[in-house]
Amino acid sequence: MSRFRLTGYVTSLLLAAGLALTGAAAAQASTAATGGYVALGDSYSSGVGAGSYISSSGSCDRSTNAYPYLWNAAHSPSSFAFNACSGATTDDVLSNQLGSLNSSTSLVSITIGGNDAGFSDVMTTCVLQSDSDCISRINTAKAYVDSTLPGKLDNVYNAISAKAPNARVVVISYPRFYLLGQTCLGLSDTKRSAINGAADYMDAAIQKRAAAHGFVFADVRSAFSTHEICSSDSWLHSVNWLDISESYHPTAAGHSGGYLPVFTSNA
Repeated sequence: MSRFRLTGYVTSLLLAAGLALTGAAAAQASTAATGGYVALGDSYSSGVGAGSYISSSGSCDRSTNAYPYLWNAAHSPSSFAFNACSGATTDDVLSNQLGSLNSSTSLVSITIGGNDAGFSDVMTTCVLQSDSDCISRINTAKAYVDSTLPGKLDNVYNAISAKAPNARVVVISYPRFYLLGQTCLGLSDTKRSAINGAADYMDAAIQKRAAAHGFVFADVRSAFSTHEICSSDSWLHSVNWLDISESYHPTAAGHSGGYLPVFTSNA
């Protein structure tokens, strides 16, 4: 997802700005590192929330703590293109991120789809409005995931395959946001449960399209288990009024402890 696109009243604008995944595994990573690695996607890949942003990346907010940067540092592929960008939709990936792909690319990672489905507006609605409004907005997002998102994902995945026919493509999930059954300030249990369900719904759709294209689906939800918001050791930012852009994004620990090992084991 991302530093999501901003719409609505001032509070919604601010909140939406913040909303914007063994030896054998080492062998797989070593194989991937023989060619180039290209990191695509939204802010869950660029590293919003992880700090240490690369100044030249501008509003894309690419972080040296993000899992693509960490993987590159550990495995030294023949080339590395860090193209993921905060706020990216599937159309943005097609327009702005695929130029580094070629026949020598051996590994591609991507998180994408959350911005297309309007997750910033979902979270804004759920934080600021009633339980029923939250669930209604989630149902609208689910309808989009059913009707439109699969075709959008197919467009991106087809383009990746065409430009990098020899690459191993790892499509990475979004985590669940909340640990349920805990005393936790903020959203109601009803909202938290519905938001988690929406994340699962999105991930299921992404997994299905990734499989149809022969790509690897890397699921971070188990890695983030017990590290969701409301846990004692959260790897995700809740609403952060001091730095609203980081809200609902993985921390540096979420990248190093969650996304990086899951990606490494699937690369």
